[in-house]
Amino acid sequence: MLKGSIIFSYLLSIDLLVVPIHALPVQDHCHSFLLVLVTLSIHSSIQICISYQLPSTRMSLLQTAALIGTLAASVAAHGYVQGVVAAGKYYRGYNPSFQYVKPPPVVIGWSDPQDLGNGFIAPSSYSSPDIICHLGATPAGTAAKVAGGDKVELQWTPWPNSHHGPVIDYLAKCPGSCSNVDKTTLKFFKIDQVGLVSDATVPGTWGTDQLIANNNSWSVTIPKSIAPGNYVLRHEIIALHSAGQADGAQNYPQCINLEITSSGTDTPAGVAGEALYKADAPGVVVNIYSSLSTYQIPGPTLYSGAMATKQTKAAVHAAVTPVPTAKSTKGVHQRDFRV
Repeated sequence: MLKGSIIFSYLLSIDLLVVPIHALPVQDHCHSFLLVLVTLSIHSSIQICISYQLPSTRMSLLQTAALIGTLAASVAAHGYVQGVVAAGKYYRGYNPSFQYVKPPPVVIGWSDPQDLGNGFIAPSSYSSPDIICHLGATPAGTAAKVAGGDKVELQWTPWPNSHHGPVIDYLAKCPGSCSNVDKTTLKFFKIDQVGLVSDATVPGTWGTDQLIANNNSWSVTIPKSIAPGNYVLRHEIIALHSAGQADGAQNYPQCINLEITSSGTDTPAGVAGEALYKADAPGVVVNIYSSLSTYQIPGPTLYSGAMATKQTKAAVHAAVTPVPTAKSTKGVHQRDFRV
């Protein structure tokens, strides 16, 4: 069996992912070794180092080069939430490579093992459950504890400068534990949104530009007025660099579980995830390379109790207490490794 790993080393962040390869058709009993090291740069924000062990009698250098070319062509360098700071504690986010760890760590981020390529949800899939928390996402096994009025900081992997667009946050209350909730029953209400900040210079300054300037981090304040309970925080970037044409917008939803304490009593009405957006909405189909006097942020109106959060540059959290990740006792989701 081919033995090896792909190490994704994200520039400007410390995030090493080791992904064992399980599904490539190479014979057992390797008799010799061939080390292949390739360094590629994609969107100036990601390096890929590929190393593996091959039997020289089974795979030629030409075949090896073809395999590497396929891997390079299909990897997308967008991003995901790799960490969260809530109430002074750091929580690790979900990483699609966790599906290859036995047992996988239990984190507050929803699992989306199908998203190995860091892809997006297109407007043509707005009526699909994938728009809720990303591709094939399933509930997180634990939650971060916060209080009403607390800030939650979501730390992304480096976001591409070219992917301008709004940053939006929603909450949805779970009837019980969010770890086993049916995502299609969740009703989301909007608690934060930043779209077009300035159009002085095309294509403008957007919420994503603030996120990049803040060390690829975004802060959102939990409303004090909501009732206590278990909630799903749906955090999302909508990239508009290709939105001048139909089905060109790119949605990157990320979900985390929160256990919120509060003295509030509000239970805002929400909207099902599959009904949040319309593919032909003005904020979804828009040409950001022409001057815009206004921009209509997609989705429902902002909750009346939402608390504005000033985006300030995130510092290195020396005083933050990391929360250890538990190990899952459940079986690992198995899937062919095809990037």
